[in-house]
Amino acid sequence: MKSNINSVVSVLPVKDYSAAVAWYARLLGREADLVPVEGVAEWQIADGAWIQVCLDTERAGYTTVVVVVDDLEAQRGVCSQAGIELDETQEYPGVIRMAEICDPDGNKVSFVQDISG
Repeated sequence: MKSNINSVVSVLPVKDYSAAVAWYARLLGREADLVPVEGVAEWQIADGAWIQVCLDTERAGYTTVVVVVDDLEAQRGVCSQAGIELDETQEYPGVIRMAEICDPDGNKVSFVQDISG
């Protein structure tokens, strides 16, 4: 049976919406693709994959989003050019390489490269 799912949205709740939107714009290299309502900004990061930043002070700082990239070092360079430094690369030999960063509210963004070949 074919899946009925066609998209996924990772929701990152934040306390300071303006600061978070500015930070994610730097991290992702552009302003939000959509601002559907006040207090919500969305970036499409791949076909059918979105990151949403929303004002939610009670849930802020407790979320993790995993972004799979083709080349972790290339992503590290993109982040560095934006003034955002990722943590040390962790490697699980034959499986993945990953590096993480936390947004200003403590939500974790993990960039992961599949090296399973």
